[in-house]
This record gives sequence, structure tokens and C-alpha cells, in this order.
Amino acid sequence: MAQIVSARMCVVSWIQLLPAQGVTMTGGPEEPKLIRVVGAAIVKDGKVLCAQRGSGKTLSGYWEFPGGKIEEGETPQQALQREIEEELLCEINVDKEVCTSDYLYDFGHVELTTFLCHLIEGSPKLTEHTRMVWVEPADMPQLNWAPVDHDAVEHISKMTI
Repeated sequence: MAQIVSARMCVVSWIQLLPAQGVTMTGGPEEPKLIRVVGAAIVKDGKVLCAQRGSGKTLSGYWEFPGGKIEEGETPQQALQREIEEELLCEINVDKEVCTSDYLYDFGHVELTTFLCHLIEGSPKLTEHTRMVWVEPADMPQLNWAPVDHDAVEHISKMTI
């Protein structure tokens, strides 16, 4: 009896971890919701701005590139400029696209397009994030990034900015 209980507890624990790993059960009647978002890899003095998600938010504590959802009728660049003005209270110039990556979370299928950006007015201010740090590209992989950001981090960490 004890062996059966132990095996059952392991299976339950493993299933509970699946959503956190970005895996969802398949075969259901609905496709996961597609969420298109943009991220700004803001560059200043050879470093990149990295932001830690605030407590109480989805993916709390993970690091990300600031940004957000693309609204209907917006280009990715317009969405990124709007989101940075709202979240960081500064203005950016959206430059080169780094990459587009996707990740299947338990709450939906996130498609992230990340751009290199430069400040044109103001300095980033904390409004939604817990912390912000300027990081050398080669040191970026040391942070605990949200899964969808991993591809962009890998690309940027190899760049000379």
C-alpha cells in the first residue's frame, strides 16, 4: 500500500509541474490562446536593460525584456513604443529585430518578438517591475529569464552592442 501511495504522489507532483514547465495536456477541444507580445532590449553604454517581473503577476520573479501585448491595429514597433511609455515612462527608438520565439505556457501560447532599442527621451522608471538592472550582454544568461525570453537572451548575449 505504501508503494502505491508513493507512486501516486510522484505522478501528482509531476503533473503539477507541467504547467510551470510550459507543457499543457493535448487532445482538448480548444487550441491554446495565442498571445502576441513584444520585448525591448534597450541598449545604453554597451549594456542591456533587464527587468524583473513584479510579485502578484504571472511569471512573478522571472526576468524579461520590458514590453507587452500587441493591440489590434498596432505594428509590433508601435506596440513596443506604447508599452515602454506606459511601463517605464520613457521613449525609445525601436531598431533591429533580434528574433521571434514562442512558448506554450499553461495560460496560453506566447509569441514574443524582441527588438534592440535605444532611449531617446527620459530614463526608465520602475512602475510594474520589481527591479531593473543594466547588464553586459555576455552576463545576461545568469539571470532567471522567463522561458519565452531564452532565445532572445541567447542571441543578444553573443552580440557586440
